[in-house]
Amino acid sequence: MPRIFGTDGVRGLANGVITAELAVDLGVAAARVLVASGGFTGQRPVAVVGRDTRISGQFLEHAVVAGLASAGVDVLRLRVLPTPGVAYLTDAIGADLGVVISASHNPMPDNGIKFLARGGVKLDDALEREIESRLGEEWDRPTGADIGRVTPYAASVEEYAEHLVGTLDHRPSGLRVVLDCANGAAASVGPMVLRAAGVAVVTINDQPNGLNINENCGSTHLGGLRAAVLEHGADAGFALDGDADRCLAVDRTGATVDGDQMMAMLALDLHERGRLAHDTVVATVMSNLGFVQGMRRAGITVHQTAVGDRYVLEAMREGGFTLGGEQSGHIIMSEHATTGDGILSALHVLQRMARTGSSLRELASVVTRLPQVLVNVPGVDRTRTDDAEVAAAVAVEQDKLGDSGRILLRPSGTEPLVRVMVEAATPDQARDVADRLADVVRRRLAL
Repeated sequence: MPRIFGTDGVRGLANGVITAELAVDLGVAAARVLVASGGFTGQRPVAVVGRDTRISGQFLEHAVVAGLASAGVDVLRLRVLPTPGVAYLTDAIGADLGVVISASHNPMPDNGIKFLARGGVKLDDALEREIESRLGEEWDRPTGADIGRVTPYAASVEEYAEHLVGTLDHRPSGLRVVLDCANGAAASVGPMVLRAAGVAVVTINDQPNGLNINENCGSTHLGGLRAAVLEHGADAGFALDGDADRCLAVDRTGATVDGDQMMAMLALDLHERGRLAHDTVVATVMSNLGFVQGMRRAGITVHQTAVGDRYVLEAMREGGFTLGGEQSGHIIMSEHATTGDGILSALHVLQRMARTGSSLRELASVVTRLPQVLVNVPGVDRTRTDDAEVAAAVAVEQDKLGDSGRILLRPSGTEPLVRVMVEAATPDQARDVADRLADVVRRRLAL
């Protein structure tokens, strides 16, 4: 059987790839793996299940819950709650398993199923493979009193909100903010948290109807947020995605503040207070060189990983680091969360603004983003990016750029494609270097 788990659970077209039958089977398989492990403390294992606002989440939630309960797991239904909220409650409640039904920033027709281990951390690859191996197997079904119970957990939003506000030691009272909820899982809890922290909040895209999640809104479409910040004269604007595990911002002039800049602000705040473990922040190789340079000037080391939040998390755990993330706005503050949390990121950026008395624009200026050009070269052998002539061409161009630029060749994980990324002092210089290298890749690696 081919692997169905990707880098972030199982994801695809709802009722096409992600069917009710698959959801039931995944629930059963996950429950059987959990029961077989014997690691639970109660009479039966306990799972929590939450979802975003997609209409398909309703039937998928019922299907996953049915699979879990039929295999002898007690289930607490959290209903609509951001992914980081499910992760938090998995740990806070002491649940043996967490399940998130969401496709994050994907369009509404998609959905996904993601499992969390005890403590609210991502399931490791070995457990995912074991769950896959049990899909469709014959099994002995529990009966009578051994069947799991299903119970609504009514306080999920309030408990998660209380946790988030409790992470602050300096409340950003008096700031005026626009929050784009992406018509997603944070439509209720996002504004609740910011208001509880003393922030004056104008909300947009906070009326989910099951069909409008991420539709021309949220962290992938900042135009509406930009217009609302200017209209209301807000100090800042923050845009979440559908499951609120990422966040991007705009300053009071409407300029975009990306994940690199937000991470820089948070890193400086922790560094100045002696709470940035090992004076290091974890980022992927796609973080802008301007971020790396800004951190270096501040005496902060940047530990870079492959692209993907799972690699950031792995590096943070292995190195004992407290802050990491991606340019996309998926930021992990491990003192307070086990996954990226958009509301948490926004809260702590606002805290930094209030603590320093500086505007978001001023704080973002610690990172001077270098112009970045990305050229996709299709129809090539993505396994041969170590070709000697390609490597030599990259070395020549990097030598010309010196410390003022950066080159990265990234093979696609799924297509015959190589991505050539170049950062340089000017857009024209970046484009020229990228085009020259793309020509070399095209000539040397053509299929």
